[in-house]
Amino acid sequence: MSTEQDLPESQAETDQVEGQESEVSEQTEVSVEELQKQLEEAQKKAQDNWDKALRTQAEMENMKRRTQKDLENAHKFGLEKFAKELLGVIDSLELGIQAVAGDSPEVAKLKEGSELTLKQFEAAFKKFNIEALDATGKPFNPEHHQAMSMQPSNEHAPNTVLNVFQKGYLLNGRLIRPAMVVVAKADEQRPDDGIKIDEQA
Repeated sequence: MSTEQDLPESQAETDQVEGQESEVSEQTEVSVEELQKQLEEAQKKAQDNWDKALRTQAEMENMKRRTQKDLENAHKFGLEKFAKELLGVIDSLELGIQAVAGDSPEVAKLKEGSELTLKQFEAAFKKFNIEALDATGKPFNPEHHQAMSMQPSNEHAPNTVLNVFQKGYLLNGRLIRPAMVVVAKADEQRPDDGIKIDEQA
Protein backbone atom coordinates (compact mmCIF):
# COMPACT_ATOMS: atom_id res chain seq x y z
CA MET A 1 0.00 0.00 0.00
CA SER A 2 2.70 2.31 0.80
CA THR A 3 4.18 1.72 -2.62
CA GLU A 4 0.88 2.58 -4.24
CA GLN A 5 0.71 5.73 -2.25
CA ASP A 6 4.34 6.57 -3.17
CA LEU A 7 3.57 6.42 -6.86
CA PRO A 8 0.91 9.07 -6.92
CA GLU A 9 3.00 11.29 -4.68
CA SER A 10 6.04 10.95 -6.94
CA GLN A 11 3.78 11.62 -9.93
CA ALA A 12 2.46 14.69 -8.16
CA GLU A 13 5.96 15.80 -7.35
CA THR A 14 6.99 15.35 -10.96
CA ASP A 15 4.01 17.34 -12.14
CA GLN A 16 4.81 20.03 -9.61
CA VAL A 17 8.46 20.16 -10.71
CA GLU A 18 7.43 20.39 -14.37
CA GLY A 19 5.01 23.18 -13.51
CA GLN A 20 7.75 25.09 -11.71
CA GLU A 21 10.12 24.57 -14.63
CA SER A 22 7.56 25.94 -17.09
CA GLU A 23 7.00 28.95 -14.81
CA VAL A 24 10.75 29.48 -14.55
CA SER A 25 11.15 29.18 -18.33
CA GLU A 26 8.30 31.70 -18.86
CA GLN A 27 9.94 34.06 -16.36
CA THR A 28 13.28 33.53 -18.08
CA GLU A 29 11.75 34.31 -21.47
CA VAL A 30 10.13 37.46 -20.11
CA SER A 31 13.28 38.54 -18.35
CA VAL A 32 15.41 37.93 -21.49
CA GLU A 33 13.03 40.10 -23.52
CA GLU A 34 13.15 42.77 -20.83
CA LEU A 35 16.92 42.52 -20.68
CA GLN A 36 17.19 42.90 -24.46
CA LYS A 37 14.92 45.95 -24.30
CA GLN A 38 16.97 47.44 -21.47
CA LEU A 39 20.16 46.68 -23.39
CA GLU A 40 18.83 48.47 -26.49
CA GLU A 41 17.80 51.47 -24.37
CA ALA A 42 21.22 51.54 -22.70
CA GLN A 43 22.96 51.33 -26.09
CA LYS A 44 20.79 54.18 -27.40
CA LYS A 45 21.63 56.31 -24.35
CA ALA A 46 25.32 55.48 -24.75
CA GLN A 47 25.18 56.50 -28.44
CA ASP A 48 23.37 59.75 -27.55
CA ASN A 49 26.00 60.52 -24.90
CA TRP A 50 28.78 59.72 -27.37
CA ASP A 51 27.25 62.09 -29.95
CA LYS A 52 26.96 64.82 -27.30
CA ALA A 53 30.59 64.28 -26.30
CA LEU A 54 31.73 64.54 -29.95
CA ARG A 55 29.69 67.72 -30.50
CA THR A 56 31.08 69.25 -27.31
CA GLN A 57 34.62 68.40 -28.39
CA ALA A 58 34.02 69.91 -31.85
CA GLU A 59 32.60 73.07 -30.28
CA MET A 60 35.63 73.33 -28.00
CA GLU A 61 37.97 72.97 -30.99
CA ASN A 62 36.05 75.67 -32.90
CA MET A 63 36.15 77.98 -29.87
CA LYS A 64 39.88 77.38 -29.50
CA ARG A 65 40.45 78.26 -33.18
CA ARG A 66 38.29 81.39 -32.94
CA THR A 67 40.07 82.52 -29.79
CA GLN A 68 43.45 81.94 -31.39
CA LYS A 69 42.40 83.88 -34.50
CA ASP A 70 41.06 86.75 -32.37
CA LEU A 71 44.32 86.81 -30.44
CA GLU A 72 46.37 86.88 -33.65
CA ASN A 73 44.21 89.73 -35.00
CA ALA A 74 44.64 91.63 -31.73
CA HIS A 75 48.42 91.33 -32.12
CA LYS A 76 48.36 92.26 -35.82
CA PHE A 77 45.89 95.13 -35.63
CA GLY A 78 46.33 96.38 -32.07
CA LEU A 79 48.18 99.45 -33.39
CA GLU A 80 45.36 100.50 -35.73
CA LYS A 81 43.98 103.37 -33.61
CA PHE A 82 47.46 104.63 -32.79
CA ALA A 83 48.51 104.45 -36.46
CA LYS A 84 45.41 106.41 -37.50
CA GLU A 85 46.36 109.18 -35.07
CA LEU A 86 49.89 109.33 -36.50
CA LEU A 87 48.62 109.64 -40.08
CA GLY A 88 47.54 113.22 -39.43
CA VAL A 89 51.05 114.08 -38.23
CA ILE A 90 52.72 112.57 -41.28
CA ASP A 91 50.22 114.36 -43.56
CA SER A 92 51.11 117.69 -41.94
CA LEU A 93 54.83 117.03 -42.38
CA GLU A 94 54.37 116.21 -46.07
CA LEU A 95 52.26 119.32 -46.63
CA GLY A 96 54.84 121.46 -44.80
CA ILE A 97 57.66 120.13 -47.02
CA GLN A 98 55.62 120.81 -50.16
CA ALA A 99 54.79 124.33 -48.98
CA VAL A 100 58.38 125.35 -48.25
CA ALA A 101 59.43 128.13 -50.59
CA GLY A 102 62.49 130.29 -50.63
CA ASP A 103 66.22 129.77 -50.89
CA SER A 104 67.34 131.15 -47.55
CA PRO A 105 69.54 128.89 -45.39
CA GLU A 106 66.97 128.89 -42.57
CA VAL A 107 64.24 127.61 -44.89
CA ALA A 108 66.60 124.97 -46.31
CA LYS A 109 67.43 123.75 -42.78
CA LEU A 110 63.75 123.63 -41.84
CA LYS A 111 62.98 121.64 -44.98
CA GLU A 112 65.88 119.24 -44.35
CA GLY A 113 64.77 118.67 -40.73
CA SER A 114 61.20 118.00 -41.83
CA GLU A 115 62.38 115.54 -44.48
CA LEU A 116 64.49 113.67 -41.90
CA THR A 117 61.52 113.52 -39.51
CA LEU A 118 59.36 112.21 -42.35
CA LYS A 119 61.94 109.49 -43.12
CA GLN A 120 61.92 108.45 -39.45
CA PHE A 121 58.14 108.20 -39.54
CA GLU A 122 58.28 106.09 -42.69
CA ALA A 123 60.90 103.79 -41.11
CA ALA A 124 58.73 103.36 -38.00
CA PHE A 125 55.70 102.64 -40.19
CA LYS A 126 57.65 100.04 -42.16
CA LYS A 127 58.80 98.38 -38.93
CA PHE A 128 55.17 97.90 -37.85
CA ASN A 129 53.89 96.90 -41.33
CA ILE A 130 52.11 100.16 -42.06
CA GLU A 131 52.41 100.89 -45.76
CA ALA A 132 51.26 103.81 -47.89
CA LEU A 133 49.06 103.13 -50.90
CA ASP A 134 50.73 104.27 -54.13
CA ALA A 135 47.69 105.14 -56.24
CA THR A 136 48.80 107.63 -58.90
CA GLY A 137 48.51 106.21 -62.43
CA LYS A 138 46.90 102.98 -61.22
CA PRO A 139 43.34 101.78 -61.84
CA PHE A 140 40.74 102.99 -59.35
CA ASN A 141 40.15 100.38 -56.64
CA PRO A 142 37.01 101.09 -54.56
CA GLU A 143 38.39 98.93 -51.73
CA HIS A 144 41.48 101.17 -51.33
CA HIS A 145 40.52 104.49 -52.93
CA GLN A 146 37.89 107.11 -52.26
CA ALA A 147 37.05 109.14 -55.37
CA MET A 148 36.79 112.84 -54.56
CA SER A 149 36.13 113.95 -58.13
CA MET A 150 36.36 112.86 -61.75
CA GLN A 151 38.13 114.73 -64.53
CA PRO A 152 38.01 114.14 -68.27
CA SER A 153 41.34 112.98 -69.66
CA ASN A 154 42.59 112.11 -73.15
CA GLU A 155 45.94 110.88 -71.84
CA HIS A 156 44.69 108.32 -69.29
CA ALA A 157 42.25 105.45 -69.53
CA PRO A 158 38.92 105.93 -67.76
CA ASN A 159 38.95 104.98 -64.05
CA THR A 160 42.68 105.70 -63.71
CA VAL A 161 43.85 107.66 -60.66
CA LEU A 162 45.12 111.06 -61.86
CA ASN A 163 45.98 112.72 -58.57
CA VAL A 164 46.09 111.88 -54.85
CA PHE A 165 44.72 114.42 -52.37
CA GLN A 166 45.56 112.31 -49.34
CA LYS A 167 47.52 109.06 -49.14
CA GLY A 168 45.86 105.85 -48.03
CA TYR A 169 47.47 103.37 -45.64
CA LEU A 170 47.33 99.64 -44.90
CA LEU A 171 48.19 97.93 -41.60
CA ASN A 172 49.22 94.29 -42.18
CA GLY A 173 47.18 94.33 -45.39
CA ARG A 174 44.05 95.80 -43.76
CA LEU A 175 42.92 99.24 -44.90
CA ILE A 176 43.12 101.84 -42.14
CA ARG A 177 42.50 104.85 -44.38
CA PRO A 178 41.50 105.00 -48.06
CA ALA A 179 43.43 107.21 -50.46
CA MET A 180 41.45 110.29 -51.53
CA VAL A 181 41.91 110.51 -55.27
CA VAL A 182 40.90 112.22 -58.52
CA VAL A 183 39.81 109.70 -61.14
CA ALA A 184 39.93 110.02 -64.94
CA LYS A 185 36.77 109.74 -66.97
CA ALA A 186 36.36 109.45 -70.70
CA ASP A 187 36.61 112.80 -72.51
CA GLU A 188 33.17 113.48 -73.93
CA GLN A 189 33.04 114.85 -77.49
CA ARG A 190 31.52 118.27 -77.63
CA PRO A 191 28.69 118.90 -80.09
CA ASP A 192 30.48 121.98 -81.52
CA ASP A 193 33.63 120.12 -82.63
CA GLY A 194 32.65 120.22 -86.30
CA ILE A 195 30.92 116.86 -86.50
CA LYS A 196 27.24 117.13 -87.36
CA ILE A 197 24.89 114.21 -87.32
CA ASP A 198 22.00 114.20 -89.75
CA GLU A 199 19.18 112.87 -87.62
CA GLN A 200 16.80 112.58 -90.62
CA ALA A 201 19.12 110.30 -92.60
